[in-house]
Amino acid sequence: MDLEEAFQLVGEFGSYQKQMVLVLVLLQVYMACQSMLIVLIGAIPEYHIEQGDHSNYEELIKHVTFTEDVNSIVTEWFLLKQQAYKVSLAGSLFFAGVLIGNVFFGPLSDKIGRKPVFLTALFFEVVFGYATAFAPSYEVFALSRLLVGLMNGGMSLVCFVLTQEYVGKAYWAMTGTLTNMTFAVGIALFGALGYYIRPWRTLATAANSPGVLFFLLCVSLPESPRWLYSRGYTEKAEEVLQYIAVRNGNSNAAAKVKLRMCPGSVKTGNQGNNGPGFLDLFTHTVLRWRTVVLMYVWYSCSLVYYGLTMNASEDSGNRYFSVAMYGLVELPAYPLCIYFINKQWAGRRKTMASFLALAGLSCLCTMLVPVTAGALFNATSLALLGKLLVSAAFNIVYVYTTELYPTAVRNAGLGVCSMSCRVGGILAPFVPSMRELHTSMPFLVFCLSGISAGCLGLLLPETLNKPVTETLDELSSPAYHRIVETKTHLFEEDQSKTNHNQ
Repeated sequence: MDLEEAFQLVGEFGSYQKQMVLVLVLLQVYMACQSMLIVLIGAIPEYHIEQGDHSNYEELIKHVTFTEDVNSIVTEWFLLKQQAYKVSLAGSLFFAGVLIGNVFFGPLSDKIGRKPVFLTALFFEVVFGYATAFAPSYEVFALSRLLVGLMNGGMSLVCFVLTQEYVGKAYWAMTGTLTNMTFAVGIALFGALGYYIRPWRTLATAANSPGVLFFLLCVSLPESPRWLYSRGYTEKAEEVLQYIAVRNGNSNAAAKVKLRMCPGSVKTGNQGNNGPGFLDLFTHTVLRWRTVVLMYVWYSCSLVYYGLTMNASEDSGNRYFSVAMYGLVELPAYPLCIYFINKQWAGRRKTMASFLALAGLSCLCTMLVPVTAGALFNATSLALLGKLLVSAAFNIVYVYTTELYPTAVRNAGLGVCSMSCRVGGILAPFVPSMRELHTSMPFLVFCLSGISAGCLGLLLPETLNKPVTETLDELSSPAYHRIVETKTHLFEEDQSKTNHNQ
C-alpha cells in the first residue's frame, strides 16, 4: 500500500495523533511570546531631561528622570536619544535570525530528519532565551536575540510541517489553521502576561520557561513517517505507523501496515547519494515556477500584513491592550479559512487569491474614505479589515505551500518562501515614509501588492483532494498525473451522487 492508504488504515487523526498535534499547536504560544518579547521589554517610557550639561551621553543620562513606572531594557541601559536605535536593532536582529534559521534549518530537516532538527532548535532556543533574561549587558542581550531568532525560525517551520505530516492529508488544513490561530492567541496571552509581570527580566524568564516543558513533551514524539517514507526508510516508516496505530487503539490495523518502496526515494538511488535539496527548487521544471510565484505571494502577505499592522496601531493607548489586540484581530480570519478552503467550488488557490485581492481592495478603499468619516466606517476600520483578510491569506499560504511541495523538499520550500516573507517584513516599516510623496502612497503600495499576488496565485495548481507527492519523480511522472486525474474524477462523482441523493 502507499502512504495515504496506510494512514487511512491506522487512522488519519486518531487519539494519539491528536495528542501529538496538541503539543505542537500549543508550542505556538511559546513561539509567539518570543516573537513579541521586544515589544514589551523594549518599551520606551515617558521621561524628562533636566537642565544641565548634555555635552556627552554619560552626562545626559545623569539628568534623565523617567516619569512612567516601566522597567525595560531602555530604563536599565538608558537607550535614549542617540542610543535609542538599539531597541529597534534588537528586534531586527531577532528577525534576521529568523530569516537565517528559515533558510538553514528547512533544508537540513529534509536531509537528516524532522525530529533531530526540531528538538535541537527548541533546546537551544530555550537556552538562549534564558541568556536574554540574564544578559549582563546590551551586547550580550542583542546577541542572544539573534540566536533565539535563529532557532525560532528553523524550529517553527519544522513544527508546522510535523503537524501536517503526522496526520492524513484530509486534516492538513485544520492542523495548519489551528497552528496559526494559536500563534495569534499566544500574542494576546503575552500581552496579558506583560500586564501582570512588569520587570523586564522577570517577564523574559516567565515567557521562556514554558519552553522547558514543551521540550520534555516533544522528546517522545516519533520521526515523521512521511519523511522516512520519502527517504526510502520504508521499514522505519512502517514501524512509526504501527506505533501510531497501537496508540490510536487500532492494534489490528498495525499488523496490516505494509508499505511499498517509495518510487524516486533516496534509498532507491534515483536521486543520487545526497538526495533532493535546495537547488532542486529552482532547477526542477515544475518546482521552479511554483517557487518563484510562492516567494512573491509570501513576500506580499508579509509586506501587507506588517504594513497594515503599523498603520492600524497608530492610536495611542495601553500598550498591553494593543499587543493583545494585535493577536485577537486575526482570530475571525481562521474560521473563514477552514470553511472556504475545504469547499470544492473554492479550494486553496481561489480562496487565497480572493483574500489577497480583497485585502488590496480594502487598502484602495482606505485611500478613498474621507478623514471625517463615521466611527464604524473610517480608514482605521478598513485597515483592520485589510489586516484580517491578509491574515486569512497568510494562513492559507502556509497550508497551500506544504501541499505544493513534495515531502522530500517540503521544508526547503517552506524555508525559501519564509525567507522572502521576512524580506517583506523588513521592508514594511519603510513604506509609511512614502507619505512624503503623497498621503495615500503607502496604501497604494499595499493595494498593488495584494492584488498582484492574488492574480499570480491563480497560476498555481489546486491541491484540494489531490494526492500528496512524496518525491520529485512523482511530481514529474505522467503516471502520477494520471492517478491524480483518476482520484479527482472519482471524488467529483462521489460528490455529485451525494448532492443528487440529498
